Amino acid sequence: MTSSFSDQKTAKKASKLDINGFRVLKGFLTRPEQQKIVVEISDLVRLSPLFKPCMPGTGKPFSVQMSNLGDYGWVSDKTGYRYQKTHPETGVKWPEIPTSLQAIWQRVADYELPAEACLVNYYDASAKMGLHRDEDEKNFSAPVVSISLGDTAVFRMGGATRKGPTSSIKLDSGDVVIIGGPARMFYHGVDRILGGSSSLLKNGGRLNLTLRRVR
Repeated sequence: MTSSFSDQKTAKKASKLDINGFRVLKGFLTRPEQQKIVVEISDLVRLSPLFKPCMPGTGKPFSVQMSNLGDYGWVSDKTGYRYQKTHPETGVKWPEIPTSLQAIWQRVADYELPAEACLVNYYDASAKMGLHRDEDEKNFSAPVVSISLGDTAVFRMGGATRKGPTSSIKLDSGDVVIIGGPARMFYHGVDRILGGSSSLLKNGGRLNLTLRRVR
């Protein structure tokens, strides 16, 4: 990476941060916009309940609970990582991606086609996500768009190799991240959740919505 987040002296004051195609739009969503999305997602999760994926091979469960929206949903189990069209526990097709989320995709993704998948990840205060790359899609020309709702996450961004240098940044409720360009294949993860940092979600925690193209 050409520079680290910690080196960005004006980052906290800036509304935008762009490093190698990793773009952070601070405070992109207003509080009412966030509240509207939370209500929409809550209704959809009743149709497509949260589940705990597990690691391929070992079967160790993730600390994050998840669901999906759209034509395809990302799942992980002992057999591997993949996209599929149905919920792994109910066998029911994923609900459609709300127009409010597609509108955000259209505003920030700079891509001509709509999102096909939306990962719904719920982090409680103890949850985290290890360094990984989003590489199960068929085409990497489209960015990944990530929406943060609820408690602040300490997000870690690396480079093209897992053991390369990393930097961290706090993602607050209403922040939107776009991972495209060279950063599209960079390693990234969530170190921890700052419990109690937001009152948006009734039961606390962080809701992360990740919009993607699959095909």
